[in-house]
Amino acid sequence: MQQNKNMSPLMELSASTLVLYPASKPQEPQEEKEGLVFDSTNFQGDMPKEFLWPSRDLVNTTLEELKEPLVDIGNMRSGDEGAIANVAELVRNACLKHGFFQVINHGVDPDLIDAAYQQLDSIFKLPIARKLSTKRKPGGVSGYSGAHADRYSSKLPWKETFSFLHSHQTISNSQIVDYFESVFGEDLKHTGLVYQKYCEAMKELSLVIMELLAISLGVDRLHYRNFFQDGDSIMRCNYYPPCNNANVTLGTGPHTDPTSLTILHQDQVGGLEVFVDNKWLAVRPRSEALVVNIGDTFMALSNGSYKSCLHRALVNKNRERKSLVYFVCPREDKVVRPPENLLCTNNEERKYPDFTWSNLFEFTQKHYRADVATLQSFIQWQFNDNALPNSSA
Repeated sequence: MQQNKNMSPLMELSASTLVLYPASKPQEPQEEKEGLVFDSTNFQGDMPKEFLWPSRDLVNTTLEELKEPLVDIGNMRSGDEGAIANVAELVRNACLKHGFFQVINHGVDPDLIDAAYQQLDSIFKLPIARKLSTKRKPGGVSGYSGAHADRYSSKLPWKETFSFLHSHQTISNSQIVDYFESVFGEDLKHTGLVYQKYCEAMKELSLVIMELLAISLGVDRLHYRNFFQDGDSIMRCNYYPPCNNANVTLGTGPHTDPTSLTILHQDQVGGLEVFVDNKWLAVRPRSEALVVNIGDTFMALSNGSYKSCLHRALVNKNRERKSLVYFVCPREDKVVRPPENLLCTNNEERKYPDFTWSNLFEFTQKHYRADVATLQSFIQWQFNDNALPNSSA
């Protein structure tokens, strides 16, 4: 692959992640295997070595909270240009520094959010054998995963997940209902219906957020909305069981999201932390708000202006934790490149070459475990004709 002559060298790691988190040795996902089955009730004595995390990843939070803005996105519907400019400035300042903000007055029915949480038990309280019958296929997205034990053999996350695709362009409004019926039968048809409605609400909200991001970057208001209008996003349900050894493991290890935008609702237990200014800062749970963060793909779409920041999830010794995550992604064959007027206005060189979401997704599923350097490592992998990057431990 030839590097564009207008391309600057690979972007340095964000200043917020550089000091304590140099790129680690790439961990390639292993071949699908039968092995450890994650049943948290069996692991409350001595912690199996597969769940132990290195001390640098376990460094304690400072007990400080992230000072991310609380953005009233209802202003986007008001038509008040002054109010829109104000919230765009809040978002811009947050995204230039760490890429996290929370949105309120988002238009998602609180009863729908409650229903989505209630249906988590319909999945995660099933017998282990039933859950494993729906497990994610190698290289795929949809299905159940217990601690990602089918993909990795060390630093396993203390969690269960159930994920499924949500196509923005599908005419049928029953795609998720159909998926749930295909893997669970009629028993969970109602669960599928709840998540169908939830994903539709997330899609609509994501497109409004894309408009706000465009305004904040000074590009055409509809540029990113149009780019993601026909996307294929991912919904993930997370369940973090209580853990007697919460001080030696993590619910989700330090990473950046390779996707474009993440819209998260977390319960009141808390545990989400962001690495900013060389310390871990907690993101306060707010029942009325949704947490939004920039992912690697949107960082490339903003030519590196907006940051995809390192974050992690802790587990709780006494309480289970749940969250609902909607990962916004473009259509898999869309070419990821920043808008020309962004480059011209800021007189910038390109920081990343063109790539497609499908190639980045393949990289994270088959060749590389997401961490602080995912995007940089992917670009190097692509530049070197798909040879894995060599990084120091």
